[in-house]
Amino acid sequence: MSMQVLQEKQQITKARQELVNKGASLADSPFRALMRKCGLVRGVAVGDMVKSWDVLTTINFLETHVKKDEPILDIGCYSSEVIIALHKLGYSRLTGADLNPNLKKMPYQDFIKYEISNFMNTKFEDASFQAITSISVIEHGFDAPSLLREMSRLLRPGGYFIASIDYWKDKVDTTGTKFFGMDWMIFSKDEIVKFITEAAAHGLFPVGKMMYDGKDKVIDCGRKQYTFAWLVLEKRA
Repeated sequence: MSMQVLQEKQQITKARQELVNKGASLADSPFRALMRKCGLVRGVAVGDMVKSWDVLTTINFLETHVKKDEPILDIGCYSSEVIIALHKLGYSRLTGADLNPNLKKMPYQDFIKYEISNFMNTKFEDASFQAITSISVIEHGFDAPSLLREMSRLLRPGGYFIASIDYWKDKVDTTGTKFFGMDWMIFSKDEIVKFITEAAAHGLFPVGKMMYDGKDKVIDCGRKQYTFAWLVLEKRA
């Protein structure tokens, strides 16, 4: 399936347990989060419990489609759980790109190549990666032409762009709401359809069925209610 939608909160809890069972869970437990808040735990807080479904869905796809010695890029990787989880699962050619100057404080610096970079205008060579992951990133300062152009350039033929996004089938107005100093977008079905059409012009296509319907507005953030969607596009020559 090329697009899936998070249907209910129980899926988040179940996904976190599956990540724990895989040995790929990095997000702080409630107790550890409290210790971090009190200054008793240092380092970058990697991962977010609420993103458990997104991370697990991404990992499951990669484990069945991308070999562990093939190169993977994680964009918007600061505090990203997926790139660390992939390292723990044995993926050996991992790169992360983010503008956050604290990127060099991320774990496993000896094993993961971190680049302080705008992921829509990188210095990586053409066709550098077999997969590019993006967990809750592209809805912030969304710029489809720049994003799609760069993702297409960086992917090898047969490679995958994998993204989780804020989503609700009907439009949710986020005008005036910003995160990280950028405009915030909750994708609607119509906006996803437009994005897919634009992606085709860059050689990026869905790999299976697109599921648009959501059952519950699982997420409450920024005074908006919505859910998450997960999307994968394949680079075709």
